[in-house]
Amino acid sequence: MNPQINMMLGQAVEAFQAGNLDRADSILKKVLQLDSKSLPVLHIYGLIKAARKEYQEATEFLSKAVQLNPGDPSLHYNLAKSMADGGATQESLIYFDKALVLDPHYTDALMGYGEVLADLTNYPKALDAYDRVIDLRPDFAEAWSNKGSVLHSLKRYSEALACFEKAILIDPISPQAYYNRGISEKEIKQLNDAVNSFSKAITLKENFYSAIWNKSLCELQLGRFNEGFIGYESRKDRGEIGNSIEIRAFNKPLWLGDTPIQGKKILLYGEQGLGDYIQFCRYVKLVAQLGAEVILEVPKPLQGFISTLGGYSQLVAKGDEIPEFDYHCSLLSLPLAFKTDLANIPASPSYLSTDPQKLKWWQEKLGEKKKIRIGLAWSSVSGFKGDAQRSLQLSEFVKALPAEDFEYVCLQKEIKECDRDFFQAFGKIQFYGNDLNDFSDTAALVECVDLVISTCTSVPHLSAALGKKTWILLSYVPDWRWLLDREDSPWYPSVRLYRQQKLDDWSEVLNGVKTDLGSFGSKS
Repeated sequence: MNPQINMMLGQAVEAFQAGNLDRADSILKKVLQLDSKSLPVLHIYGLIKAARKEYQEATEFLSKAVQLNPGDPSLHYNLAKSMADGGATQESLIYFDKALVLDPHYTDALMGYGEVLADLTNYPKALDAYDRVIDLRPDFAEAWSNKGSVLHSLKRYSEALACFEKAILIDPISPQAYYNRGISEKEIKQLNDAVNSFSKAITLKENFYSAIWNKSLCELQLGRFNEGFIGYESRKDRGEIGNSIEIRAFNKPLWLGDTPIQGKKILLYGEQGLGDYIQFCRYVKLVAQLGAEVILEVPKPLQGFISTLGGYSQLVAKGDEIPEFDYHCSLLSLPLAFKTDLANIPASPSYLSTDPQKLKWWQEKLGEKKKIRIGLAWSSVSGFKGDAQRSLQLSEFVKALPAEDFEYVCLQKEIKECDRDFFQAFGKIQFYGNDLNDFSDTAALVECVDLVISTCTSVPHLSAALGKKTWILLSYVPDWRWLLDREDSPWYPSVRLYRQQKLDDWSEVLNGVKTDLGSFGSKS
């Protein structure tokens, strides 16, 4: 190789190793003008581009390097890793495979291979990859931790915890292993243990927002609101927030209860699901009572329903222009602002109401009520990743419904594809989805029933905010707002909770609802 190129290549490698990616990139650009075909140049430039997260270019350079030396497993590995990091996960498996054919003991390639397989939910093959790593390197803590994560995904929680314990034993200062252990402990309702695991992870890794967030969820579920709502604010800093939380940025200060707002204008807005909005809009009146002029931004499907709330000065549909304001606060941060604990939750019997004209329309449409009328919701169309745990298929849900003495009304706007055939064959549930244009329509329909039975969707929030008697079916580890081991809710006086006693087992819940419906029928 030309001495000048060799010297510049050395400078680029030195800059790359020092973390100065801009300098390394600048030097390699000049090298490419002198030599665009040599293996070291293509390989190193590919690694630099991957480190800069310029994965398409990285893949191009590394592919050329592989063509020049197809017998080098490290080249196949680096290409595969670049492809996987760039989102081409399925394609990356080809090159992980080639690296492992060339060197079956290549643990980095096995680790990358396992990670991609886990991302693709091919858990059996991912487990095999991690087991091969562990056979080669029994003291590799990350392999034990990754294996535990796959076992967690397979709901083999006790085995997962054993793997995390092994990882911690090998590397007691690994924040990820403690975090992973906490996630599995949380999933099986060992919440105090989970809090301890997340706390340890947080002490080992500065700004470990996912650990702070999950710790806060455990504390909230345990009823430790003082600590929980402080940690809950970490949702605004998390790197893995997902689609369920929308973080807003404004050029005005955030209000969290520590500044007088009398005579000031404050913007209140939602950030999560519609059920969350309904639950926490109860705080709007409390903000107004501090002397503030409240501008309330509302998702359009809720606009008509929330207009009955009171306490606001201006109601703005989300997406419309927002008037000038002095402060802002998310509805989900108001419990922190008002220092909410279990003893002071603002839980009035009802705080929203129904449009009288829409109520009259529904009463006429449904006709004379000849039986006890039950409103039903068993699933949602939410993109929330845990929705499968909290929703039921209709064929399962109807096991809670006695055949006689009741009139059943669906409160869902949509029937999922998986439920449509059974819904048609069952034939005992009235469906009015085409008439439910927004939540004010659903609210009026809810007022026409005697009882609402639902899984944890937005429907029971709507029902309970109206003060309607509401029974909610909850998974083994439900959302934090339902707390633990109680049949009532401090947020909603009209709610009764039915909880899974075993993970993923709805039978006891459904039997309990069916039994209590029999009593409900005899009392009504």
